[in-house]
Order: sequence, then C-alpha cells, then structure tokens
Amino acid sequence: MSLTQNFRFASLSLALLAMPAAGMAQDLPETTVRVVGNLGITTQSRTIEAPFWSETLGEASGGTVTAQFTPWNEMGLSGPEVFRLLSQGVMDVATAQLGHHAGDAAINDGNDLAGLSPDIDTFAAVTEAFRPVLSTFYEEELGLHILTLQSFQSQILYCREAFTGLSDLDGRRVRSSGASQADFISYFGGAAVNMAFGEVQQALQQGVIDCAITGTLGGYSASWHEGADYLYTLPINYGAGATVANLAWWEGLDPAVQAFLSDELAEVEAAMWALNREENDIGIACNTSGPCPLGEPAGMTRVDPSPEDLELRRQAMLEAVLPGWADRCGEDCVSAFNETVGPVVGLAIE
Repeated sequence: MSLTQNFRFASLSLALLAMPAAGMAQDLPETTVRVVGNLGITTQSRTIEAPFWSETLGEASGGTVTAQFTPWNEMGLSGPEVFRLLSQGVMDVATAQLGHHAGDAAINDGNDLAGLSPDIDTFAAVTEAFRPVLSTFYEEELGLHILTLQSFQSQILYCREAFTGLSDLDGRRVRSSGASQADFISYFGGAAVNMAFGEVQQALQQGVIDCAITGTLGGYSASWHEGADYLYTLPINYGAGATVANLAWWEGLDPAVQAFLSDELAEVEAAMWALNREENDIGIACNTSGPCPLGEPAGMTRVDPSPEDLELRRQAMLEAVLPGWADRCGEDCVSAFNETVGPVVGLAIE
C-alpha cells in the first residue's frame, strides 16, 4: 500500500471512528462546553478535534451536549497561557502542549523528556505510566482534570544550513518548546530560543534562528521549508499534549454527562494516537521528496541519524536532560518518575 493510500485509509478510519453509533444518543441534560482547542493549522485539530467538538459531540448526544470551539491560536494566544486561563475558568475545556507549560510546573515535561523515548511505542508506554502522576498533580495543584493525553509526531530539527548530526548544533540558535529541549540543545553547544510557533517560519527565513524543532508534519503545514533546507529525522521527543477540564466545572456536571464525555474523548484520544503513527512518515515524505498526500513535496534535504547520534541522544538525556529536569521538579517528581516511567525505560534518576 502506498503512502498516499495509507493516509487515505487512516483518514477514513478516523472518520468512521468519529461517527456516532446507532441509538447512542442518551437522555442527557442540555450542556454547552466552552472549548479552546489546540493549534488549528494541524491535521490533528482539523480532522479530529474540531469535527468532534463542532459536530460529533452533538450528534452522539442527540443534540443535548454541544460545544463552542475555537483553537487557541485563533484567540491570539501563544500556547503557554492556555492552562492558566483554564484554571481561572475562562473556558471549560482546553487542549495544549505540556511542554509549553513546563515553565509553570516542570512536571509537565515528565513523560516527554528530550531523548527519553527512542520511538513512539516507548513514548506511548511512558505516557500511560505517568498518567496517574500528572492527573493527581493537575487536580490537587492546578484545579484541573485531565481528560486525554496525546501528542504530535516525532519532534525533529529543521535547519537553514547544512546539517549532518547532533554535533552541528554547536553554536546554532535553535527554537525549542520547553526546558527539556533547551537542555538537550545546550548539551551540544547550541543556544535554545523560546519562540511562538507562528513566528518560526519568518525567523528561519530571516536568519534570526538557525534551526527549529517541531513535528514532522507540523513544520510542513506551517511552511518551515521556506526558511529551512535540511530536515534531521532523529526523534528528540513527541510534543506531548493534553485535553484538560476546569475541575470545578467538571465536578459540577451531571454524572451522566461526565461519563458521556469521558467515553467520547477516550475514542478521540485513540484516534489521535493512530493519526500520529501515520503522520510521522507522511510528514518526513512531504518535507522531502514525497509522495505527499497533502500537497507538493517541499524538497528539503533529508538527513537520517547515524548510530553514533543515537547514542549521543541517550548520552544527552542521561547527562543533561534528566539532571536538569530533576533539579527543576524536585524530589517528589524524581520519586514519581522512578516508580512509574523508570521501569518502562529501564533507568532511574539518582
């Protein structure tokens, strides 16, 4: 099956998953959910998240549960403030990237530390192991209730100038999202730059930054190839995200609505994980020589990691990323990590 056929098959499967089953509508009280969605340009938002809140939710509930949905970028937000606003009750439910919120609470990096998961299967297992830790923290410390945990594709490097491996980060200014990525970049002598996603393309074009990290398909959708010529396919991390509810709002819902939303969103979460797996290779193909089911291939030069760089990634994680995160997050985080994530990846933080 070709890459294009794979993508069409995945899209069809996700569409079928979103269709309400016959007789699924329940006798639910009328409820309107104010939802701030994730970055609206992504296929994850356009093909799963937006249709779910705007159409599927109402259909599955017989019209009694509906949503007012807007992606956070269309509200003029940059990402890191989303969950703070959610805590204040500005919206009822929001989806955002955990790494964007690591500055507020380092625990947000715990399941997606740079270099921790060499592949998406490991990342999925780490995420499931860390879910109870994040859920408890969000409820007790932030007044929020986690509904789903998901991610984007592999987070990889887009660079302006020739790039052969991690040692080439030395001296380069690299847009990162989160302290974990910053520690990773700094380990190799690069300078991490905190920059909103929407500013990156122009910054690459103008030479304000030398490289930038994002998902394999996210960078294509945002036309980062117009400012970057080299795509380095080593997964650094996975852009972990969450869909979260204001806890007071959630606890005020009718229990039947809580159960309904939990069941529906569990299917959304599964669909997002399935899409991530399909889109990882699609994004690399679209950025390079194709085939690309979403448009013209961008023609970037593909650079795959050497065995030496795979070992360097782990070395950076052990010597810089884990110690940095432990210092920021504290002893309770370290203990929770060692009890949950540690057994999955076969390591412990001292």
